[in-house]
Amino acid sequence: MTHQPTAAVLLIGDELLSGRTRDINLQQVAQFLEPLGIPVCEARTVRDIQDEIVAAVNALRAKYTYVFTTGGIGPTHDDITADAIAAAFGVGISEHPDALRDMAARYAAMNTEFTAPRRRMARVPNGASLVANPVSGAPGFQMENVFTLAGVPQIARAMLEDIGPRLQTGAVVHKVTVRGKGLREGDLAEALGRIAQEAPGVGIGSYPWYGAIDDHGVALVARSVDAAALAAVQARLENLARTLGVEPETLR
Repeated sequence: MTHQPTAAVLLIGDELLSGRTRDINLQQVAQFLEPLGIPVCEARTVRDIQDEIVAAVNALRAKYTYVFTTGGIGPTHDDITADAIAAAFGVGISEHPDALRDMAARYAAMNTEFTAPRRRMARVPNGASLVANPVSGAPGFQMENVFTLAGVPQIARAMLEDIGPRLQTGAVVHKVTVRGKGLREGDLAEALGRIAQEAPGVGIGSYPWYGAIDDHGVALVARSVDAAALAAVQARLENLARTLGVEPETLR
């Protein structure tokens, strides 16, 4: 059986846990990895505390094929992710000559002083390789199976393009959604449980929506790397909706 790579996402920043900033990087990373056959299996959010970042990085990198961290690689005092990654791997940290050269040229072209705080963004753990940042120039980096990205969503998404070719891809997970307007989870639960039990290679989720009195229902989402097994489950889900008097809408 082909090895299926897996991933975890570590979101770093006090602003996420305080609710001041809404995260969309988890969604971006998961959506980028899905067509590569790399499912995101776990996500964590930690504060800007080095020991907590180190503990989370070490736990996740031992458990999953890849780890993606976002946040904490800017120029301010609370941007400590690079130092935490270095500590997690037990290595030093220093200015990367290529990063320093490229950033110096970029700031010169903008007629902007390349200050000490800005130079901090050229610091990466010793032995790490750079991840290109086509948006603002300050790079991310890769340390073994850990990829460290910026927290700004536009920059994080751009960095993923440089990472994609480095990844071992896996079997693509196919997905189908069977929506039923007017369906209720309580009416579906028993039969849905049987379908899930009888199709162990297919993951099935139930997601109700509530719009208005006349706009509510349930979306049944099935996922599998086995297209034939998925098709069989799709047929059963559609039939389940019809037995409850609802004509399903199927989306792929």
